[in-house]
Amino acid sequence: MDCLKAVTRLTGYLCHHFLLFAIWIYSSQELLHAMAEPIQVSSKSELASPPSTGLFIPIEISPAVIPHYPDPVEPFSPMYPSFPTTYEPVLTGKCPVNFSSISIIMDKTALDCSAPLALVVGNVICCPQFHSLLHIFQGQYSTISNKLVLQNSVANDCFADITSILASRGGNSTVPSICSVNSLNLTGGSCPVKDVSTFEKTVNTTKLLEACSTVDPLKECCRPICQPAITEAAVKISIEQLDVDESQNMLGKSNSSGLDAINDCKGVVYSWLSRKLSYNAANTAFRILSACKVNKVCPLDLKQPKEVTEACRNVGAPSPSCCSSLNTYIAGIQGQMLITNRQAIVCATMFGSMLQKGGVMTDIYELCDVDLKDFSLQAYGQQAGCLLRSLPADVVFDNLTGFSFTCDLSDNIAAPWPFSSSMTSLSLCAPEMSLPALPTSETLGNHGFLSGSGLEFLIPIFSFLVFSTILY
Repeated sequence: MDCLKAVTRLTGYLCHHFLLFAIWIYSSQELLHAMAEPIQVSSKSELASPPSTGLFIPIEISPAVIPHYPDPVEPFSPMYPSFPTTYEPVLTGKCPVNFSSISIIMDKTALDCSAPLALVVGNVICCPQFHSLLHIFQGQYSTISNKLVLQNSVANDCFADITSILASRGGNSTVPSICSVNSLNLTGGSCPVKDVSTFEKTVNTTKLLEACSTVDPLKECCRPICQPAITEAAVKISIEQLDVDESQNMLGKSNSSGLDAINDCKGVVYSWLSRKLSYNAANTAFRILSACKVNKVCPLDLKQPKEVTEACRNVGAPSPSCCSSLNTYIAGIQGQMLITNRQAIVCATMFGSMLQKGGVMTDIYELCDVDLKDFSLQAYGQQAGCLLRSLPADVVFDNLTGFSFTCDLSDNIAAPWPFSSSMTSLSLCAPEMSLPALPTSETLGNHGFLSGSGLEFLIPIFSFLVFSTILY
């Protein structure tokens, strides 16, 4: 009898797990069937409604989700549907470079600097791509001239042709002004080395090419390899034709002309890299290097928050007047431009430091429910902020919706309040760390392997990995 009961109990146990397995199979098939069905997109413009639950993933913000108002009271959002006007450019005829050889990069730049979006994506997308185009153009010029830079007269003509071609392909005609660039950027400025032969005799080109031929987008900004190689090459060619005394003066921190020469020589180094790398490899590398640079600073114009400090100085609990003043200030900076998630963290830290210097010691970000996305450009209706990824991004165009770009919605998190008023920047790179040695019989002793110290070591690493996932 006991044996029969055991068999019956075992049979019931197996049946229970078999039923669970069958339910799981059925659910998986339903899920796969739902994923296989094509998504029906309405041809009419309609408001996008965010999911109520679940993890956010980066989505593409398209002008199709923005409502159409035939007679708007205010100017359209920068994300309003717009289509480029193209035409045949009028060229000077004096630039020796064949622009058709870099047509793909020209098209990408015209798209990233499109007329309706250039102002709001200038810092993150347009200007980095425009600078990359100029470096690649210099590299193309060097293949027919053996010169890594252009003479002033040729630079003027070529620069005028570049801007004309970009405008004819839908680019903003004011890109040089937006990005603070002119024809002198093609001349090498005060860098003494401007030809290929002298450059290759002076610089360890093998080391330079090895460091920059493939740039890791996840490592370069925190553990740079290409950036120091470019700086080393620039320093070498900047002091190539100087004697010892002049070289020491050139490297002096108080010598601004020496720093200018090094910066000009960096442009020469970029030109040589463009000569050696494919257009796509060079553009990818240069965009990653630009991303490392722009993500370190806050590009927003943060005015002194006098009204906010007065309303929030002695606040210890949620206050309507404090939050109203804070929201008004933030609304004023939201229309400036689109920024990345990392830039938003830096901007929030800077602004919080300004408030603390004014006497606001309470975390009013938490009291007033301020998120990182509140520091960036808002979509129609001021209901959804858009933060770009910290990695290089591009503007997308299709014939149905016009221009669009991808927002990173995984950063829907509270803005960080700085630890002190002197904290005006925030390093988002993990410190160097090494794993502890494996426990031995002497160090392990009578304690279990998962001791308290082991858990304390694992939890911070896990937390950092989660935060890093949010940032990227």
